[in-house]
Amino acid sequence: QVQLVESGGGLVQPGGSLRLSCAASGNIFSINDMGWYRQAPGKERELVARITGGGITNYADSMKGRFTISRDNAKETVYLQMNSLEPEDTAVYFCNAQIRLRVWSALENAWGQGTQVTISS
Repeated sequence: QVQLVESGGGLVQPGGSLRLSCAASGNIFSINDMGWYRQAPGKERELVARITGGGITNYADSMKGRFTISRDNAKETVYLQMNSLEPEDTAVYFCNAQIRLRVWSALENAWGQGTQVTISS
C-alpha cells in the first residue's frame, strides 16, 4: 500500500509564502515524476508543477517565477515553495507521484489526500 501524505497548507495573507511537503511511504521500488496539482471550488483540478526523477521541472504559466518545486529522492519527498501568494491561489493542493512497486511493475499513479491553502487578508 502506497501513501502520499501532504503537509504545510494553511491560511496566509496575500503576498505571503507557504511550503508544502509530500512524503511517499510504503513498499516502493522507485518513483518517477512527482508533482503538485490544485483544485479551487467549482473548478477542475489543474497542474501546478511537476518534476522528474532527474530534477527537470515543468510549471503552469501562472506559477512560473512564484512557485518552486523540488524533491529529495532519498526521502521520497516532493516540496512546493510558494511565494507572492494571491487570493487566486486558494485551493486544495494535491500531491501526485508515478510509483513503481516492483522492478517488473507498471507505473501507478498515486494521489495524496490534499491540503487546503487559503490566501486571505
